[in-house]
Amino acid sequence: MDSLTQAVLGAGIAGAVAPAGHRRKALLLGAALGTLPDLDVLIDYGGAVENFTMHRGFSHSLIVLAPFSLILWWILGKLWSPVREAPLRWLAVIGLALVTHPLLDAHTAYGTQLLWPLDVPPTMWATVFIIDPLFTLPLLVATVFTAFRPDQGWSTPLLRGALTVALGYLAWTWIAQVKVHHEAREVLAGMGLRDAPVFVTPTPFNSVLWRIVVQTEAGYLEGFGSVMPGAPPIAFQAYVSDQAALAAASDVWAVRRLRWFSRDFIRAEVKNGRLQLSDLRMGQEPFYVFTHVVAERGNPHWRAVPTELLPFEYDRSVVFESLRRIWTH
Repeated sequence: MDSLTQAVLGAGIAGAVAPAGHRRKALLLGAALGTLPDLDVLIDYGGAVENFTMHRGFSHSLIVLAPFSLILWWILGKLWSPVREAPLRWLAVIGLALVTHPLLDAHTAYGTQLLWPLDVPPTMWATVFIIDPLFTLPLLVATVFTAFRPDQGWSTPLLRGALTVALGYLAWTWIAQVKVHHEAREVLAGMGLRDAPVFVTPTPFNSVLWRIVVQTEAGYLEGFGSVMPGAPPIAFQAYVSDQAALAAASDVWAVRRLRWFSRDFIRAEVKNGRLQLSDLRMGQEPFYVFTHVVAERGNPHWRAVPTELLPFEYDRSVVFESLRRIWTH
């Protein structure tokens, strides 16, 4: 999720759990801890594909963050007396502010390596768009009001109420996704694609209209499904991917890595003898946020090249078209 959302989530949790006499400091600590895992973006891992696929790695791992929470709590207990006065509350503040960051990120399409360093694919539940005002605004309002009036009796109920609303909204996104996924499966069964891999993710800034990507032998399908009453059946449009080039270049590390990271929801295209891979999970046809150059055609095999992230060219009308579809799809 975006940095503002992570900050207000961490602050909201800290303010709701910490002792009332230190609530304002708890808000600051929670906001800092809520954004801390994303500082891994400052690390250069040595290449475009490395930076793309290693983000949300060790710094988002529950295996790392759980012991780190204990270590940080112990250090703060040595340096700051409020932690010694209510140790369990502050342990909860630190631990929850840290671990809820990757758990929320896992609800987006990008992919979060919750179990790093275990060799398992990233978690991408994809129930929430990376920026969703309906999730963020209740937390933002509650933390701002509490920051100005931390000692008021309504501060704790306000924060806990905002957290409950946010959690309830997350639950709704799961329900909406399951509904669209079920409808997509019914349509695909009629097309002879009952067992085809399917990825369902919300369109920008909402949880009403969903984008569906389906892997096929020739490439992929894209369709849109709405949870609005009276929405028409899901219709799919077919697109071609250079599956032969993708298979031939699979010995190249960057190709293998991107296929693993995206769980093969990827488009392969050869331009000027160079293989470009677009991540189908983020964006929509024909615009994709992450397109990497990963290999070049050799004689006769594909060979690795320094990976390159191509500039993201985007037509803003696509967003407005998505928002229009919420009501007219």
